Amino acid sequence: MAMQREAVRGTAAALVAFALACAAPAPTLAAELERSGGPYVPTPQVVVDQMLRMGNVGASDFVIDLGSGDGVIVLTAAKQFKASGVGVEIDPELVKLSNDAARKLGVADRASFLQQDVLQADLSKASVVMLYLLPDMMLKLRAKFFSELKPGVRVVSHDYEFGEWQPDEQITFEVLEKEEVIGVPQAVVSLWHVPAKVAGNWEVRVAGGKTYELTLKQRFQVLEGSVAVGGKPLPPPQLALRGSEFSFALPDGKGRFSGRVTDNTMSGVVELPGAKTPARWSAVRTAAGVVNID
Repeated sequence: MAMQREAVRGTAAALVAFALACAAPAPTLAAELERSGGPYVPTPQVVVDQMLRMGNVGASDFVIDLGSGDGVIVLTAAKQFKASGVGVEIDPELVKLSNDAARKLGVADRASFLQQDVLQADLSKASVVMLYLLPDMMLKLRAKFFSELKPGVRVVSHDYEFGEWQPDEQITFEVLEKEEVIGVPQAVVSLWHVPAKVAGNWEVRVAGGKTYELTLKQRFQVLEGSVAVGGKPLPPPQLALRGSEFSFALPDGKGRFSGRVTDNTMSGVVELPGAKTPARWSAVRTAAGVVNID
């Protein structure tokens, strides 16, 4: 079965490469063209495949590739995984090349390409965002992502990161063909889940049980906090946030809460000592806090 999946991936990659080759000659970028995200550098197919795997792209996803170049990421997502998506690219020749390739591959109903500055892109439909942009542009996009992307959106980048916003997952692997282009025969692919904004004070109620006061401070997806019962502080809880999935554990095994954040509410289940089955819990934010992304 694994060999069959690899064969399908190889066939899809070959079709994308063929469509791009047939769509138009390699574009000649105008000298005066301003590319704020960095120069156009093709992404090797092996890197594209790893980025799509890391982003867990599937048929229900809408992929936005910022600085899409020849369009290979969105084209592969559409052809191989039946996903929909759009590429945003400043160079009109590359946009034409990509749209021509989409038509040749028969995926123009799911994959399209726009000539636009990436900073002006509409991200509202994205479930996955793909990037191969220089560090300065990554930092400029960081605030845009936190303000415009929904919690849980997966962001995947080739080689470059968001400064102090550390990735949730990262993989480094050998890509010999990159040595001819940038002098380094390897690629780094990183994954972030856009975190829900949970900073502030929360009232946590366990069904048929206690009420807790939870206070959270947030820097990107990293949390610090305190918890109390009836105004009496407890030792600091263990906290975790991944997208909209939130959990906290009371010390000494006194309870592990896991659930999902939806705006100013949370809900989930809690494992309590001595209980045969998990109990339900819910929470309401009583005072908002500031998410630190500087």
